[in-house]
Amino acid sequence: MRFASTILFAAVLISSPAAAQTGGKAISTTTLSLGTATPGGGFPLYGNAFAEVMNAADPAATIAPRNTKGSNENIPLLEKGELDLALVAGEPAYEAFAGIGRGPVRLKILTAIYSNPGMFVVRADSPYRTIADLVGQPVAFGAKGSGLPILARYVLDGLGLKQDEDFKAIYLDRAGDGPAMVEDGRVAALWGAGIGWPGFAAVASSASGARFIAPSADEITRIRAKHAFLKPLTVPAGSYPKQSEPIASLGSWSFVLTREDLPDDVAYRLAKTLHGVEATFCKTLAQACETTAANTVAAAPRPELIHPGVMKYFREIGVVK
Repeated sequence: MRFASTILFAAVLISSPAAAQTGGKAISTTTLSLGTATPGGGFPLYGNAFAEVMNAADPAATIAPRNTKGSNENIPLLEKGELDLALVAGEPAYEAFAGIGRGPVRLKILTAIYSNPGMFVVRADSPYRTIADLVGQPVAFGAKGSGLPILARYVLDGLGLKQDEDFKAIYLDRAGDGPAMVEDGRVAALWGAGIGWPGFAAVASSASGARFIAPSADEITRIRAKHAFLKPLTVPAGSYPKQSEPIASLGSWSFVLTREDLPDDVAYRLAKTLHGVEATFCKTLAQACETTAANTVAAAPRPELIHPGVMKYFREIGVVK
């Protein structure tokens, strides 16, 4: 179903059924659907905060988050026009834009949301300290349909390892199921990514505590020699309970993507609203501190992948020429 976002915003809107009261005056509103992922993961956490901040900042638009199976479902839903916006992890976005395993998508980037340093978490009292230690062990690689297993596949492939052959790979129905599986020993490790990722926070806050396993400096070099699109990233100290030192890893940036035919005026207004409340969003959610115009320009694989309406706004504020 095509959502009401084909109608333009505010004064240029064709009359919409919804209205908001501002200063005693009713103004036309429109609703934009936002695909996230399964409950308990980073995308619903971010998506709900994104909608809350954006809806408060612009009463002429309502962003409605919707749980999905994650990146691999969000991309075709955007292509079919069944979502207006969706969160998509860096690796599925990279493959979709490059046409790996399919034709290239014609979707556009609204914003980069946050970086995704990938790593494993194990119980603090476990014997596992390196990626090699986890070979042959049961490992939860994230929710089916999410981008996390794809990131893991690239990282492990760079080390000459196969996710489904060298590990007892487990794919979750719900992202939130992983931490309990680490805690009770059903899996040796949980793979995840990002700063403030809920799965890592849950294990680190548990009675057993957490140890994080990321590629070593040598392993990062080997991985990037094969998959150069992955970038060195750092998890700052204090990102998780009892994490006293920064953790070096690698990964990519996740995005809010839009359907191909999202009108330029809509994308422009969304970008103007979002980047006008960067400070508020950062206070609402730590991960959102990375959601900036400058990071979007730096993270986009190619400038032309950024929505034209967003680029118009970026030119106005001097982020791009």
